[in-house]
Amino acid sequence: MVDVARAAGVSTATVSRVLNGNARVAAELQNRVRDIAQELGYTPHAAARALASQRSKTIGAVIPSLENQNFAIGVFALQKRIGEAGYTLLLGCSYYDQEDELKQVRALIADGIAGLMLVGRSHSPALYELIEKEQIPLVNGWTVDHDYPYVGFDNVAVGRRLADYLLDLGHTRFGMITQMTQHSDRAADRIIGVRAALQSRGLQLRHEHLIEMPHKIIEGKMAMKALMNGPERPTAVICGTDLLAIGALAEARESGIDVPGDLSIAGINDIEFSSFTSPPLTTMRLAADEIGARSAEYLLARIEGRPVSSQNIVPTDLIVRGTTARPRNA
Repeated sequence: MVDVARAAGVSTATVSRVLNGNARVAAELQNRVRDIAQELGYTPHAAARALASQRSKTIGAVIPSLENQNFAIGVFALQKRIGEAGYTLLLGCSYYDQEDELKQVRALIADGIAGLMLVGRSHSPALYELIEKEQIPLVNGWTVDHDYPYVGFDNVAVGRRLADYLLDLGHTRFGMITQMTQHSDRAADRIIGVRAALQSRGLQLRHEHLIEMPHKIIEGKMAMKALMNGPERPTAVICGTDLLAIGALAEARESGIDVPGDLSIAGINDIEFSSFTSPPLTTMRLAADEIGARSAEYLLARIEGRPVSSQNIVPTDLIVRGTTARPRNA
């Protein structure tokens, strides 16, 4: 900064004001300082800036997987909003491993993050202890949490809404293909919602009709094959993600099962591809971009000392398309 100030014939304070976007500096002077900074290859030192201001300009996020489009959309919205406020996003990926997640969070804290977004509410006790010790604003996304701030969906209600819709169509034999519940409180909550809807009408989800898989298309295909090879086939299958549902739909097509005539299939997320399957996929729309944007708003408010709600439920919508219909015997 001293080199830039000397070359531009101004004080280091003026250089600082220009590079921090202070509009009170004359436009011509701003342009000269920025041009010289670029010529000299000047890059602000984040750690030094944090020490000088007692405030970091980075926010961290750790997501379970980079393959999940829903997480990617949410993180993009988070980055866009905090970027508008002058913050930079530092991103980590835990691969659904709590120990790896803790390792990522420790690294982010070492880099001086001002706030943190995580996915779900199931994290190691050591992680929560670390967050509380460092007094870093935290928000859990994609879930409802009774102990910590959250911006998320009521996943119990999501599962119940899908099941109620299929029950209203006349289905009584249900199957579920869901993510691994040991890694996802979101998946576990959706199962609770489906079971509650069935129990309210005197039905139950049979043990052999609940299959837990990772979230890839091929795994949805394998799970559907297992469901259809059982002694009593379900007439409706709820999938924990659209990718699992797309795999299930592919298996049904290969096996000669008429969808939705013989079997109704529904997913969750409403990814872009879901409206282009054949037939188009019925699904629950989860606004991941709103998760990211509202998580950013929460963290920015906490960092800046503004009042903000710590409990934020994002609405969901049932999107009815061509993969669901009344069962033939209804």
